[in-house]
Amino acid sequence: MTEPKPTFTAQQAALANTALRAALDLPPETFPVAQFVAMISDEIEQMRAAGHSDGAIARIVRESTGGTITAVDIEHHYAPPEARGWAGGRSE
Repeated sequence: MTEPKPTFTAQQAALANTALRAALDLPPETFPVAQFVAMISDEIEQMRAAGHSDGAIARIVRESTGGTITAVDIEHHYAPPEARGWAGGRSE
């Protein structure tokens, strides 16, 4: 029986990114709104399916990140499933 391959959470990836950039004396990585919304489009899709409006989603994102994002940003920059992709696959 083969052992399962290790997996990492998005939070672990963000922590590693932050630590590696700090070790290089680089500032935190930043993303334009369009790229950020594309990055969280899987979750936006699930929130919409659960009946949440883009306004409610934007509020959750603002409260959790302290960043400025609107329902219009989500509407305009949401990436539909066919526009998303990750060669390594996704683990649920």
